[in-house]
Amino acid sequence: MFRFELIKEDGFARLGKIYTSHGEIETPIFMPVGTQGTVKAVTMEHLHNIKAQIILGNTYHLYLRPGINVIKHFKGLHNFTGWNKPILTDSGGFQVFSLAEGKAKEGKQKAKVELTEEGVRFKSHLDGSWHFFSPEFVIQIQEIFGSDIMMPLDECPPYPVSHQKAKEAVERTIRWLKRSKEAKTTQNALFGIIQGSVYEDLRKESALKTVELDMDGYSIGGLSVGEPAEYMYAMTEICTQIIPKNKPRYLMGVGTPENIIESVDRGIDMFDCVMPTRNARNGTLFTSYGKLNIRSSKYKLDENPVDINCDCYTCKNFSRGYLRHLYNAQEITAYILGTIHNLRFYLKLMEDIRNSIKENRFKQFKNEFLERYNSNL
Repeated sequence: MFRFELIKEDGFARLGKIYTSHGEIETPIFMPVGTQGTVKAVTMEHLHNIKAQIILGNTYHLYLRPGINVIKHFKGLHNFTGWNKPILTDSGGFQVFSLAEGKAKEGKQKAKVELTEEGVRFKSHLDGSWHFFSPEFVIQIQEIFGSDIMMPLDECPPYPVSHQKAKEAVERTIRWLKRSKEAKTTQNALFGIIQGSVYEDLRKESALKTVELDMDGYSIGGLSVGEPAEYMYAMTEICTQIIPKNKPRYLMGVGTPENIIESVDRGIDMFDCVMPTRNARNGTLFTSYGKLNIRSSKYKLDENPVDINCDCYTCKNFSRGYLRHLYNAQEITAYILGTIHNLRFYLKLMEDIRNSIKENRFKQFKNEFLERYNSNL
């Protein structure tokens, strides 16, 4: 059971709802990243309290550890993790191509990736062991996970990349998508992924061919990988002009609050990014007036909450001065409180965006938010 309802448009910004067997998702939505079956530093109860509607898991990481047999034993990711709302899983393709090129932890040998038409052979970043992902196997894994929304295996080239290499990646991604669709045996949703790097003609070709396959939704991949923001926005616009209005649009791995609000203005419905959680662990906290480095000495005696406009547990109960102390003392509680705040900031931003679309004032909200956010503390 998967369905998308477009409720309202305000310019290109869209208010919608996704229906899944594990509940409804109001869009535009931000999805906290729970790579290994957990959103780092917070529990599922925290996620419910900050009103998260859906979380992400990653096929690459969960396949390697704990492994599909463990998750199969627990009858899927929902039961294994204790999360009873929707889960989206990424195919792991991005991680295969990026992590496999790093150093394997054990032995420090250079890890490798071997790309063929059949799929991708790669070395685990954990122990250097060899593994193989085909489009069919990646779907099989995600069906074992019981993911509400699945991503197909795709080829995500780095940035910058030549036009020829980007074209080859687009064509292979389409061929793999056809195989992924044929391999699907459950009612779980399967999105198509649009590639093409920063080349307008390739993005159009990829979007048109992906839409031809009539997927449950459409993801825009291969952006927010180092290209200038204006390229990202331009490629996003090309894709959203081609993706049918009655299907959800997911901009993968994006991004900053500015990126999100600009992309909503270009018709995007779904976002994910490690930024709020990773920044929280580094002591960078988001506020209505921009980011702050909570470790700074200027917050030593600051009795204010992180953000006076925030309704999260952290802001309701603790001062900047206390949080600064926790971070500088390297207390684990710092990462918990910081993550609760940053994720709630993102989710509250999405709530405000949805309300502004509902009330036909998205442009006004966008301008006011960006002016305030960029004013700095």
